[in-house]
Amino acid sequence: MKSNKLISIIIPCYNDWQYIEQAVASALNQTYNNIEVIIVDDGSDTKTKKVLSTLKAKVDKIITQENQGVCVARNVGIEEAKGDLILVLDSDDYFEPDFLALAYRKIIENDSIALITCWSNVVNSCGDLLYVTHPTGSDSNEILYYNNAMGSCLFKKEVWRQVGGYDLQMKSGYEDWEFNISIAKKGYKIHVLERILFNYRLTKNSRNTKAIAFQKNIRKYVFSKHKDLAMKNYEKTLNFFLDEIEKSKIEALRYKTSNSYMLGHFFFRNLNKIFRNFK
Repeated sequence: MKSNKLISIIIPCYNDWQYIEQAVASALNQTYNNIEVIIVDDGSDTKTKKVLSTLKAKVDKIITQENQGVCVARNVGIEEAKGDLILVLDSDDYFEPDFLALAYRKIIENDSIALITCWSNVVNSCGDLLYVTHPTGSDSNEILYYNNAMGSCLFKKEVWRQVGGYDLQMKSGYEDWEFNISIAKKGYKIHVLERILFNYRLTKNSRNTKAIAFQKNIRKYVFSKHKDLAMKNYEKTLNFFLDEIEKSKIEALRYKTSNSYMLGHFFFRNLNKIFRNFK
C-alpha cells in the first residue's frame, strides 16, 4: 500500500452534528489506507462545532469558515489537499469500507476515466433503507440530460483544476451534476462500480431535496452555460424537453384524477353552494 497515491478525503460540514461522526468513521475505515481526511466546517452551529471538536484528533485538518455553501467548502478543502486524488463526501452520507480500494484500482488503470462513483443505498434520517439506485455513468452525449453519478465520488485533482472546480454559481443544488458535465466535456469518462458501496441519506433538509424547488432556474443556468453541448446534440436536447413537457402533463392529469383532488373539488364546489345560499 505504501506505493499507492495519497487520496485526500474532503468532508464539507454544515450543521450535520448527528451524522458527521458516521461520515468520518466511513472515511477512516477504508481498506485503502493511504489517506488524509479534511473537514471543512462551513459555518456550522454550536452543537455541530462541539462534535467536530471531538473529531479533531482523528482527522488531518479541520478548516473553519463562514457559511458560503458546499461549492466553496469543497473547493477550499480540495485546494488544501495534498493528494493527487480527491474523494468528496457529504457529512450526512457514508461509504462502505471497500469503495476506495476498488475505485483506486480502476481510476489508475485507465487515463480516460476521471471520476469514479458506484451504486448506492438511499437511506432515511435513521439509516433505514428506502431504495437502491444504480447510476450507469455518463459521457458528454448523455450527462447534460441525465446525471447518472452520485455526488460523493473519487476524482483526479488535476481534472478538478482543468474545469475550474465546483461552480460557485450553483448555490441551489445539483452542483455535482454541473461539475460532471464540465468533466465529460473535457473528453473524460465517468465510471460506475457496479456494487453498492455508498449510502446516500435522503432527508427533508438534503440539498437535492431542496433543489427540486429551483429546478427551472438550475436547468436554465446549466443549459445556458453548456449551450455548446446542447446545440451539438440538438435533437436530443429537443426530445429531452418535449419528454419533460409530456411528463408534466401526465403528472397533472394523474393529480386531477386522484382521490384527494376529487374529494377537494367536491368539498369546495359544495362549499360555494352553501355560501351562495346565504347571499
